[in-house]
Amino acid sequence: MADTKRKSEGTSPGMSFERPIQELEEKLSELESISLRTNMDLASEVEALRRRLSETIDTTYAGLSPWQRVCVARHDKRPTALDFIEKMLDEFVELHGDKVFGDDKAIVTGLARSGEHRFLLVAHRKGRTTKERMAFNFGCAHPEGYRKALRKMRLAEKMRLPIVCLINTPGAYPGIGAEERGQAAAIAENILTMFSIRVPIVAIVIGEGGSGGALGIGVGDRVYMMEHAYYSVISPEGCAAILWKDGEKTPDAAESLKLTAPDLLELGIVDGVIPEPAGGAHRAPLVAMAQVRRQILEALDELARVPTDRLVEERRVKFRRIGEIPGRFPVVS
Repeated sequence: MADTKRKSEGTSPGMSFERPIQELEEKLSELESISLRTNMDLASEVEALRRRLSETIDTTYAGLSPWQRVCVARHDKRPTALDFIEKMLDEFVELHGDKVFGDDKAIVTGLARSGEHRFLLVAHRKGRTTKERMAFNFGCAHPEGYRKALRKMRLAEKMRLPIVCLINTPGAYPGIGAEERGQAAAIAENILTMFSIRVPIVAIVIGEGGSGGALGIGVGDRVYMMEHAYYSVISPEGCAAILWKDGEKTPDAAESLKLTAPDLLELGIVDGVIPEPAGGAHRAPLVAMAQVRRQILEALDELARVPTDRLVEERRVKFRRIGEIPGRFPVVS
């Protein structure tokens, strides 16, 4: 059921398709308020409106276009890494710095426990408020962020701890300073090294999965996406600018990129899709995070039973097969 307290939040950018839902939420909130103030029995009217609201949410979200899914993935109220750390973990000790340049706040790393499972958490950190987003560079990591992630992954390997990566970035930071400090090399080294790390790796796209910025912590034995997340070689806006030099073509670019969870599951890019509550994770964050937690623990249980040599080999083959055209370009062992 939608949270009727959201009526005053307005519409996030690109979320105009939610206006009928928000109008019904406002009506429902007003009706409930009248009932409380006047002691009038409006139970039947309230229940009818709730059913109508639920049906509208289901209908709207069943027919989302790829661009609309991108907008949902970027929603202001969608749970971020900090929410997952606070609500999903029983213990968390943050680990800082790359011991080369500094501590990039766009990526958070730390020793974590959820239930009986202990693991290393690596996650893009976006922030919620304007101040947090500025501090975390909107989730766009510098090379020191990727070096920090890799350093902590190697530590996890020594400690025989599995690794859980939460991906949520529009892309790695492309500034001059980042390039001078080796942005491309840092991402490439992460990708290469993650193929050989001898502990289980679970990666989940919880929001935006943009290009090499996502891949820098995205090589895993199991790669999942939340239902309304997206995962793409480039943002729809960037694609439209390159191909058509026209921002109005952004929805067309989103369609062409095949960046949604159902598309990527069909293409074999991801191993599974984590369902979200009706109306998206921003409507019921705790429910959405519980689903992610359940998937992580199930994957860790499964991977713990796989011998290490086989684990590493299957991870390598899994990514080698991405993009394979059957009968034409087979995987070379």
